[in-house]
Amino acid sequence: MSLADKVLAVNNDLPIRTEQPIHSGKVRSVYWLKKDDCKRLIKEKGYDVHEDAELAVMVISDRISAFECIWTGEGGMQGVPGKGAALNAISNHWFKMFRENGLADSHILDIPHPLVWIVQKAKPVMIEAICRQYITGSMWRSYAKGEREFCGIQIAEGLEKDQKLPELLITPSTKGVMKGIPGVPEVDDVNITRNDLVNNFEAFQFRSASDIDLYEKLLKDGFGVISSELEKIDQVFVDTKFEFGYVTDAEGNNKLIYMDEVGTPDSSRIWDGPSYRNGKVIENSKEVFRQELLNHFPDPDILVNKDRMDERCALAEDNELPASLIQKVSDTYVNIAEKITGEQLVISENPKAEIIETLRNDFGLID
Repeated sequence: MSLADKVLAVNNDLPIRTEQPIHSGKVRSVYWLKKDDCKRLIKEKGYDVHEDAELAVMVISDRISAFECIWTGEGGMQGVPGKGAALNAISNHWFKMFRENGLADSHILDIPHPLVWIVQKAKPVMIEAICRQYITGSMWRSYAKGEREFCGIQIAEGLEKDQKLPELLITPSTKGVMKGIPGVPEVDDVNITRNDLVNNFEAFQFRSASDIDLYEKLLKDGFGVISSELEKIDQVFVDTKFEFGYVTDAEGNNKLIYMDEVGTPDSSRIWDGPSYRNGKVIENSKEVFRQELLNHFPDPDILVNKDRMDERCALAEDNELPASLIQKVSDTYVNIAEKITGEQLVISENPKAEIIETLRNDFGLID
């Protein structure tokens, strides 16, 4: 079996019993289970959810997206070997640590396979919750242009690129297009302030204004847990994105939980500690891939200029990336996953067949 065969690129064609359309994002596909299967699993597995909770099977792929496009490699490589397993293993590790530290639960109820989660449906809070400990990326670009206010927060003068900030900053942005909120443009992924959240908490789907304090606590505490653990393996936790939602437990209590993924190379920047101390940034995150793409193509403006989206899509579709580039990205994901979890990453020989067998035999979700 070739390396390309071990890559799970298409993840929305599994024969899982479902009545609803399969929701397929850039990386994950979600199969919402039939009501009788939800009730059966809740009872059989003893999940701490309401008896009427909606459950889904979430399957991660090895596809890789950057600059809003999906990229492939030569030799029929439709994704990055080990990427999906790495993201899931890292998220599983942090979600477990959050629970052990008494922070909050996640949407994950079961892990049938390294590429699969059984999750409960949550009502999402409509913000991308971003924490920043260092000034880099979009924040640095704004700062370099002279901006000193970011998401309503005043930023000190005299900061240098990639410098550690005086304090951890929470810089939220919208998740989806928010309509009818004073001062918030009706476009996806626009920066917002804490005052925007407080004054419009219901529009952002918070249950109460006081839950904004809880969300901030879960952000800071979650960031702190990951950051201190990464320090132990001499890695720097730079910034990250969290997502939150509400679920109802078996007792009927509403609770705010972590969802999506946490502390992964896709949702975070992680720098190599020794290199950073020597004045050089070495990424252990998806930023490696973005930089490689910018260096690979003769006209990198296509990748960053939103007015050239058609050209960018054509570039991604028409160009298979070198195997060496795909391997470098694979090594980045696998190595950081193994450092974080302290375990060797299991990469499936035949992921689709394994997933089908497990979901049929152990969960009764495939006829």
